[in-house]
Amino acid sequence: MIIGIPKEIMHDEARVAATPETVGKYVNDGFEVLVETGAGEGALYHDEDYVKAGATLVDNPQEIYDRAELILKVKEPLMNEQKGKHEVDMMHEGQTLVTFIHPASPVNHEMVKRLAARGVTAITLDGIPRISRAQSMDALTSMSTCAGYKGILMAADMMTTFVPQMFTAVGQIKPAKVLVIGVGVAGLQALATAKRLGAITYAADIRPMASENASSLGAKVIDTTVPSELAVAEGGYANRLPHDVLLREREALRETIQEMDIVFCSALIPGKIAPIIITEDMVKGMKKGSVIVDISIDQGGNCELTPKGGIEKKYGVTLMGVKNIPGLLPTSSTWMFSNNLYNLVKYLVKDGQIVLDRTDEIIQKSLVCVGGELVHAGAREAMGLM
Repeated sequence: MIIGIPKEIMHDEARVAATPETVGKYVNDGFEVLVETGAGEGALYHDEDYVKAGATLVDNPQEIYDRAELILKVKEPLMNEQKGKHEVDMMHEGQTLVTFIHPASPVNHEMVKRLAARGVTAITLDGIPRISRAQSMDALTSMSTCAGYKGILMAADMMTTFVPQMFTAVGQIKPAKVLVIGVGVAGLQALATAKRLGAITYAADIRPMASENASSLGAKVIDTTVPSELAVAEGGYANRLPHDVLLREREALRETIQEMDIVFCSALIPGKIAPIIITEDMVKGMKKGSVIVDISIDQGGNCELTPKGGIEKKYGVTLMGVKNIPGLLPTSSTWMFSNNLYNLVKYLVKDGQIVLDRTDEIIQKSLVCVGGELVHAGAREAMGLM
């Protein structure tokens, strides 16, 4: 079987789907590996090291898509401006794609439909369930760790004041206040990083266990008013809330949000559009100079005003919707990501063939389309196809 590793084309994306280390593992397992020239340079993984590991370098990405049976990527298929062709249109029927697709996000609906129509089998990494046997394949957790750490650093860089308390010759400067909404892997890392920087930390999560975890890191937990029986879905994830309950949650958080210097948003519902927790009206009431980092932007975002893929200032508040924050830590994040992918590929491939057991929870939750059919439940719901 031939594995293809194209260079990522998203703006400022420096990650790559395989390191020379994982390429060596694939080759030892009997795969042929094609790597686009320069694919790893941004993450400091060099062409000569891929060749030493047994990869074949390919200059033209179309050749990779033509020859490979399995395509491994970091980000969803995008328009390749250099080639004047969308990556979906480079793929062929029967090919398997493994990457982050976020199929429920409206911005990706058309691309997902085109993948299905083209006969591509697509597996989305954001669908890998957080169960013990899938831990080693869970790229979302790995990337969330990176996003929590780097996202807080980016927010601190955008602020016009110090983060820690400062005692100066002319007086005391109070520490920044940081609220983390959604205390999963990314949220916990964000809280820990903000605390290391000297901020006063606050946390909000509808799940009781997540709130306990935040409290153990020294954060003041804000009551969302959401009943625990409505808060937790299968596997311990956050549940989608009825509209009236979500409205009450917003009001419960409004006052705290408007006191914060940084609000870090990472509240997600697996496979579904992210809930809007911060409305435009709430942003209007925030402190001038405050920063919102919305890492849930790939699934629509937790803030109504978050720009998709960029940074904007509205009502005196900096809104960060950067989509590839882990890509700003490319060496570390690529190392984690590529090992997650290797473990997933090893799980999927039996005797040289990709085997998709549709009764397996890992396949069931991550499969987007197969045989020309869109099967991902969250995407179908978001598109109104249920």
